Amino acid sequence: MTSHDSFGALRRLGLMATCTLLAAGPITQAAHADTAYPTKPVKFITGFPAGGPLDILGRALAEPLQKELKQPFVVDNRPGAGGNIGADLVAKSPADGYTVLLTIDTTFTINPHVYASMPFATKDLKPLMIFSSSGLTFGVGPSVGAKTLPEFVTQSKSEASTFGSAGNGSPGHIAAEIFSTATGARITHVPYKGNAPAVMALLSNEVQAGILATPGLLPHIQSGKVRPLAVTGRQRSPLLQHVPTVGELGLKDLEFEVLYLAMVPAATPEPVMQTLRKALQSAMALPEIKSRLATLDMVALGETGNAAVEHLDASSVRYGKIVKSTGMKVD
Repeated sequence: MTSHDSFGALRRLGLMATCTLLAAGPITQAAHADTAYPTKPVKFITGFPAGGPLDILGRALAEPLQKELKQPFVVDNRPGAGGNIGADLVAKSPADGYTVLLTIDTTFTINPHVYASMPFATKDLKPLMIFSSSGLTFGVGPSVGAKTLPEFVTQSKSEASTFGSAGNGSPGHIAAEIFSTATGARITHVPYKGNAPAVMALLSNEVQAGILATPGLLPHIQSGKVRPLAVTGRQRSPLLQHVPTVGELGLKDLEFEVLYLAMVPAATPEPVMQTLRKALQSAMALPEIKSRLATLDMVALGETGNAAVEHLDASSVRYGKIVKSTGMKVD
């Protein structure tokens, strides 16, 4: 082989090596970008108002997440339309892990069945983690004389009652429709933009009853301003051990356990999701977070991946049947 041929061979090898490095460049850069996440603040979009259980949970998680990932986690409340407004914002956000949805399952398991149209497709978001579950409390205001749920049914049959919930399509709304159908009680549903406004309406006698998140009702139950008649969980609430479940009262169809979860745009890279999941799992294991969950009447789940998807799918099937049987719709 001549020196010219040797040089040509070496040159060709050099060009091949250069092309290989250039081709590998974007992959290496992409991998580095994923491992570097996060490099700026992460926004938690919540689809419900400040002061509710979801908002409290998000703010409790923000501090340990910031410590572990070295970036601020900021809660941004975007309430309305049963969580659809916040979910739509996240569904249309860049799939880069910097915009995370904190929501309850009903946005995905009830809303598609009761809204004539949805602003986003459920496939546009995927679950990062189901944090916890929680039952609700059936409470009545100071103007109601009924001491038990059967007494309330009897009273409502002779005199129509108003019934507040955390919004159209909320678990409390569905429970009100089922309750009316199953018992013959005459109730008029009044939706509010979240749990806290519905609690205030109950206290002011704007409505006479409601099925609402237990923590928001608890101080008023303890002060005697709200009377709890039943809880919707499968077991009695640790915060209200003296209050029977709807199942104990013969109304198992009224059982509801709300799921609290985080979701991200469906195209979010898996390495970014893994980083977020790992940080969330670490936060959920902290004693202070476990204590906070207990005060919110939540049972820790920590479901991810297929388990989370299957849980949501099963709930959607159940709620879809309930909506169809009651004819419930949201204008």
